[in-house]
Amino acid sequence: MYNGIEHTAIATRDPESLAGWYERNLEMPIVHRYGGNVFVRANDGSMIELIPSEGDPARTGMRTPGIRHLAIKVDDFDEGVSDLQSKGIEIVEFVQAGTNRLAFFLDPEGNILHLIHRGEPI
Repeated sequence: MYNGIEHTAIATRDPESLAGWYERNLEMPIVHRYGGNVFVRANDGSMIELIPSEGDPARTGMRTPGIRHLAIKVDDFDEGVSDLQSKGIEIVEFVQAGTNRLAFFLDPEGNILHLIHRGEPI
């Protein structure tokens, strides 16, 4: 009955601008707009909805309560890292977890993302 996560929403000061960043940097084209909300879609069909935020941003870190990061699948980890760095995106941490490789980075609003390449599927 439950078939996966169709989309996740991120509240942002400027949905159009942040959607453009995801489109330019992570190959997630803008696929839908309504009422100030903007959707971007990954190659696998999953989406991120960028919605207008209200109020001041909360201070968050890697382990504060709530959703902490979005993991972006890549076919070639090293190529993904090189591509991000060529676009001026700083990798803030690399993690090797068994056969899995992760590269953490931030979007322009400080949302935590990471590239992931799983050596063995789970």
